[in-house]
Amino acid sequence: MTRRVKPSLYISVDIEADGPVPGPFSMLSFGAAVAGRQDGAGYEPADPEQQTFYRELRPISEEFEPQALAVSGLDRERLTAEGSEPALAMAEFGTWVEGLREAHGGAQPVMCGYPAAYDWMFLYWYQMRFTGSSPFGHSGCLDMKTLYATKARLPLRAVSKGTMPRELLSRRRHTHHALDDAIEQAELFSNLMAWPGV
Repeated sequence: MTRRVKPSLYISVDIEADGPVPGPFSMLSFGAAVAGRQDGAGYEPADPEQQTFYRELRPISEEFEPQALAVSGLDRERLTAEGSEPALAMAEFGTWVEGLREAHGGAQPVMCGYPAAYDWMFLYWYQMRFTGSSPFGHSGCLDMKTLYATKARLPLRAVSKGTMPRELLSRRRHTHHALDDAIEQAELFSNLMAWPGV
């Protein structure tokens, strides 16, 4: 008897924040790009520029770390005046992800990132704090660094993009603009999914 496998829809997400943890510090922007879809027959990559989402957010506290803020180059004063309200942005993102689920035949959304832990922590916290739910559930997250380490048979702490074969990496620059980096990481993810490993 063949077991039916529910497909997964992988969505690359990158966030920019002004500190190490959500709550005391703020997520200032986030970008998402569809990387591809996997079912029992295999993985099918998507063009990561075709289905994307991006928002810049109003800070939620006065606290920030200058070094963290400098990474993104975002202006907190401008975002305080012009950034999206987090509750609205999170609701819009949830609606976007649910629309993708329907468009992709009910595939379950999975957030992927490199590394995923930091981005997932902020995104999940914001989703739960401002909307009460996450379109990825409580565990729909895949870390590309772990995926590579497993396929390369390396300890996780030995892994960086610099240790990866060049053909796995995206040709795009890592700009610290959340949407640019989500698209770049979507390409890395598709390359990793196709790579047989060592």
